[in-house]
Amino acid sequence: MKLPILLAAATLVGGVPQTALAAVSQGAASHDASEAASSTGSTNAPLFAAELERTQAFVEAMMGDGVVVPVPRDPGGGYTHEQHKRNFRAIYNAGQLFRITGDQKYRDYVREMLLAYADLYPTLGDHPAKANQYSGQIFWQVLNDAMWLVHAVQGYADIRDTLSDADRQRIDDDVFRRAAHFLSQESVATFDRIHTHATWATAGVGMTGYLLGAAAMVERALLGSDKSGQAGFLRQTELLFSPNGYYTEGPYYQRFALLPFLVFADAIERNEPERAIFEHRDGILLKALRTTVQLSYRGYFFPFNDAIRDKSLRTAELYEGVAIAYGQTRDPALLWIADFQGRTVLRDSGALVAQDLDAGLAQPFPFASLLLSDGPDGDQGAVAVLRQGSANAEGEPATVLIAKNSAQGMGHGHFDKLAWQLYDNGNEIVRDYGAARFLNIEAKRGGRYLPENETWAKSSVAHNTLVVDETSHFGGDADLADQFWPTQLHFSDAPGLQVTSAEIDSAYPGVSIRRTLLMPTLPGLEAPLVIDLVRASSDDAHQYDLPLHFSGHIMEYDFETRNNVAARPVLGNDNGYQHIWIDAEATLDEGKGALTWILDGRFYTYRFVSDGPLGVVLGESGANDPDFNLRREPMILLRAQRDGGRDGGASFASLLEAHGSYDGAAEQTLDSRSLVSDLDHQQIEGIDIIRVTLKSGPQFVIAVSHNSDPDTQHSVTLGGDVLAWTGFAAVIALPGGEN
Repeated sequence: MKLPILLAAATLVGGVPQTALAAVSQGAASHDASEAASSTGSTNAPLFAAELERTQAFVEAMMGDGVVVPVPRDPGGGYTHEQHKRNFRAIYNAGQLFRITGDQKYRDYVREMLLAYADLYPTLGDHPAKANQYSGQIFWQVLNDAMWLVHAVQGYADIRDTLSDADRQRIDDDVFRRAAHFLSQESVATFDRIHTHATWATAGVGMTGYLLGAAAMVERALLGSDKSGQAGFLRQTELLFSPNGYYTEGPYYQRFALLPFLVFADAIERNEPERAIFEHRDGILLKALRTTVQLSYRGYFFPFNDAIRDKSLRTAELYEGVAIAYGQTRDPALLWIADFQGRTVLRDSGALVAQDLDAGLAQPFPFASLLLSDGPDGDQGAVAVLRQGSANAEGEPATVLIAKNSAQGMGHGHFDKLAWQLYDNGNEIVRDYGAARFLNIEAKRGGRYLPENETWAKSSVAHNTLVVDETSHFGGDADLADQFWPTQLHFSDAPGLQVTSAEIDSAYPGVSIRRTLLMPTLPGLEAPLVIDLVRASSDDAHQYDLPLHFSGHIMEYDFETRNNVAARPVLGNDNGYQHIWIDAEATLDEGKGALTWILDGRFYTYRFVSDGPLGVVLGESGANDPDFNLRREPMILLRAQRDGGRDGGASFASLLEAHGSYDGAAEQTLDSRSLVSDLDHQQIEGIDIIRVTLKSGPQFVIAVSHNSDPDTQHSVTLGGDVLAWTGFAAVIALPGGEN
């Protein structure tokens, strides 16, 4: 093992920051300094200078308060929790400032802070606010202790060589060795998990091992507590990501996990380049960084699973990740992301980002339609992302559809197989609830997940998926759900007709569900449509509910309702139904209707048809919520009661259309009513035929064969017309009318 080198340093030379690699252990010599300096040049580029100024402001404000290291007491959001979080940021940032500026006051502050932790750490046991067996010592959960170590060890690395032997020994032994021992040996159940928490723990322990020259500690971090390779950092890179970089817990946790993955990988690369960590598993960590960006819209991550919806590309984890990835790849699209973020990091790769961005080398990030497989071998379902429509100034298409046909996502997964979301015009139109949690707000149960995360947010009816007999998929059993996933049947990003199709037969006993989502572009319409085909097959009688959670204010609907004005009944008693208020109900004997709402000056019409009578519920989330933990959001639910037998099951076909505009300031409204006059659906020998009639006259058929062979020819006769096409699906203009 080579001498430990954790960080790339930006040092002041002649008053102008230049980059060099800083050796971080006693007696270690820096290397490749001239190469780093020549590759990055001056770091007085605006982005780096602004980061330096921002960091100095934070650290000096912390220094003004003195060294404050309280005895741990509070859960997330409480005083001691937040103070220790500020402390690890201050240690990390003050170390960087000392390395860059050479100003002794930053070094002294880190030293005094760590000596205070050296006093505290030997006194600690389980945190008094622990919520489960995965308790931390400084924080209420062990994850936060790992985050503390990942940050603090980097700040310590910047000053360690300047300390006296006595101070160094005391901090080494009473802070960092204790912290590493706690994480890797006392918390082995966390350390050896294939999980985000273990990623942070292994990164902290491994970086500590490099800094202290403790080879055994590094090996434990890389290969697991028993060094067998069945756990540890390397195994996590192999099991937590699919081959194209999708993280099994979803985008929110992918963003969170990337910091320890990439920061530790950077340390591995600097200390043991022979491991070729950034080439490991076909460059999986760099793929994961790009995939994380693809899983966003206007900067905000798609809120799969237990996601906090406020998280965007503007997050500390990705400031680090983008800089490290750019340092490895020089991908100009990452400069575009850094420009969007308006942030970088105080390391050589951050200086390089700032310099090259200032030199005008950025290129737009290539947001694209893509299929992201799930599971370590890519065979546990997938997430389909369909992008279409006019792009904004940054080149990101206006309309994005996401089909969540992936695996459960472990304990943070929701019971929402074959669910979907839609973004348009800069907004989320078809919504996913994300997590029921107010992160780090003490008033809301210490910032932990709320009870409603289990009773509402994870339930199937809280998502845009098919629900059978008012029960969640897999009966709400996460362990069972982890064993099954949908089969991705087809994906196409062909211009004019993008398609994703998947099925699952394990969510409910005896029920098979297939969902096909299509985005056709039809002449005469101003935006792409979404066509949604859902087919449930079963030999038994069932109730099938198809909810759609949307953003906006209802304008009108074309069916008669029974409205609940004086009182709001609740839809059910369990499985999320207890949280739905019924505002209006309808019975549609022909199984056909339409609903229009408005959001941000744009109208949306949801038009639907079924294979028999439908009940309709117009509802809102928030019932049975005495602590006001849930957001109040509208929904429409289609209900089909179907008998069993040879033709048992139910089918739903729907169309979502964006149209028109409303400008309140100008008092102008255009096309507030749907440009589609009718939607019909029928099955002919297993082929789905969706007929869309425009008010202007033309008629189009979207024909879906469900055969993925692109060369297979298909034909059906419809009203005397023979419709022919090849492949999975096609858009066909019907004779008659002006097309």
